Amino acid sequence: MEIEKIEAAIEAILFSIGDAVHINKISEVLGQDKTTTKRIIANLCDRYEHENRGIRIIALEECYQMCSKPEYYDQIRQITHKTREFVLTDVLVETLSIIAYKQPITKVHIEEIRGVNSNHAVNKLIEFQLVSEVGRLNAPGRPVLFGTSQEFLRCFGYQSVEELPHLEQSQLTLLKSEVLEEVQLKLVE
Repeated sequence: MEIEKIEAAIEAILFSIGDAVHINKISEVLGQDKTTTKRIIANLCDRYEHENRGIRIIALEECYQMCSKPEYYDQIRQITHKTREFVLTDVLVETLSIIAYKQPITKVHIEEIRGVNSNHAVNKLIEFQLVSEVGRLNAPGRPVLFGTSQEFLRCFGYQSVEELPHLEQSQLTLLKSEVLEEVQLKLVE
């Protein structure tokens, strides 16, 4: 199959599905190897950017999705009248951070870290589709393991959880000392 037809097929697949499609599935359908398919998708991405198009292809770990560029959000919202805004409270941000950095993680482990019941926070994050069940722990009761979703990656502009920022050692030391100080103050009260 010639390159133009492969590019057109990729566009048709991603546009029609409307959601993220795994690279293995795209490669299989096109009869191409994974490396070639990734290269063709990268060329398409470059062309969309160079031609200043209103759409783009984003990578979400090993998946790809066609979507509109963020700068056209206002125009799209005016037509669709559908806003999907949600408010992330401090509790939700804290819980989401724990899940993002410690995934896969059980609700019990989240609660151990936070020190309080986290049912509401986890359920809200699931409702917002930022977190999902990613498996079960091989332990008594087979507790649910939670992890971030592709929607999380989309919302925060990451292609993979490996892109999450890491704290410098000096920041970790400062954070630990602040936590210890806060714990000691609570013990005194």
